[in-house]
Amino acid sequence: MREYLLTLCITAAVTYLLTGPVRKFAIVAGAMPEIRARDVHREPTPRLGGIAMFFGLCAGLLVADHLTNLSQVFDKSNEPRALLSGAALIWLIGVLDDKFEIDALIKLGGQMIAAGVMVMQGLTILWLPIPTVGNVALTQWQGTLLTVALVVITINAVNFVDGLDGLAAGMVCIASVAFFLYAYRVWVSYGIEAAAPATLFSAILMGMCLGFLPHNMHPARIFMGDSGSMLIGLVLAAGAISITGQVDPDALKLFAGSEKAAVHQTVPVYIPLLLPLTIIAIPAADLILAIVRRTWRGQSPFAADRGHLHHRLLEIGHSHSRAVLIMYFWSALIAFGALAYSVNSASMWIVLSVVFLSAIGLLLLLLPRFTPRAPRWAQAFLPPRYRRRRAVAESTPVAEPAAAAGESEEDEERAPVAVGVSGVNGATALGARSRFLDRRKAGTSR
Repeated sequence: MREYLLTLCITAAVTYLLTGPVRKFAIVAGAMPEIRARDVHREPTPRLGGIAMFFGLCAGLLVADHLTNLSQVFDKSNEPRALLSGAALIWLIGVLDDKFEIDALIKLGGQMIAAGVMVMQGLTILWLPIPTVGNVALTQWQGTLLTVALVVITINAVNFVDGLDGLAAGMVCIASVAFFLYAYRVWVSYGIEAAAPATLFSAILMGMCLGFLPHNMHPARIFMGDSGSMLIGLVLAAGAISITGQVDPDALKLFAGSEKAAVHQTVPVYIPLLLPLTIIAIPAADLILAIVRRTWRGQSPFAADRGHLHHRLLEIGHSHSRAVLIMYFWSALIAFGALAYSVNSASMWIVLSVVFLSAIGLLLLLLPRFTPRAPRWAQAFLPPRYRRRRAVAESTPVAEPAAAAGESEEDEERAPVAVGVSGVNGATALGARSRFLDRRKAGTSR
């Protein structure tokens, strides 16, 4: 565990320290696109944050290769090298997209090639545990197709959810924490060496996200861009593929009897691992809804819009920071709920806790719709958002200047504004505004 913590800290430190210089480089390189209709930030913000995250990944793998215990992962498996090869390719495609806005089909082809590169070096699904059937071995083509599909789906799920400051990095970090706890348990508790690469990947992924988050929290000073979102999506998918399709469930020896019975009984253990979509269920749901919504309208599935889950949270009335925290909450509930169920599927307390926390999450979602209003006599002691709106008397044509100005200012502050208009909880930028005319002005702090 100490070596994992050291690897995590080194990855986070390198990512954090490099993000500042990368931000300056992105400004000089002109990787600061104009604000688009679907964006929720107010000022042009540099991208290319994935550059710092990629070098953090390289630093983590380099440190792990020189540690006493973790170096055995590189000696016994080629998966770390396969991950680095695929990550380098997908990162290069993301950097080009952040700078030149390449076509979506070209990015999709690059994602498939990156997944194919990892498959060629041994990072692939060899078998799947199927309930009531047993351990099903896959042919080379079946394993390749399934691996490529999982990588592409996970990359695009993370890319689609990257719409608010700190959202994608935080959600992937939560998923990687839950994934690390499970993979470490499988490796250490059951002595299965095949789970070691996945444990290392999740520890490095945590470091990448934690090192980048301080620069990316609202208001973000830099965005990870496609170079970062596709990179962390690929690393998350690689860990899930490594442990799901290469760890024999019968090797856990949790239950005696036939292999079929063992697989059937250990299905709860594999719930967080059968697909990476289980631990990033929120981004996956957002991906599926986006594809259905766009194809229903006759648009391309890759056409950008403002219908994502985080956009809908802003429409309801949540602020930017609150929308991000709500998404964090649901991601943690799903990831750690599945993890707890995999440890003890017979515990009723786990089910009740998940149900109770889900009710709290629904209450948080609808909170702007049910904002309490205090009595009139108590309004002076409460924040403005809990006060009742004052009705202007129709009989009085002209109010006192100070009072009228105060009331109009308060009413204007509390009045709902349609999404797409500048000023919605500090989250949109479609109104009239001045644009940066040169790079020197664009580099000023927000």
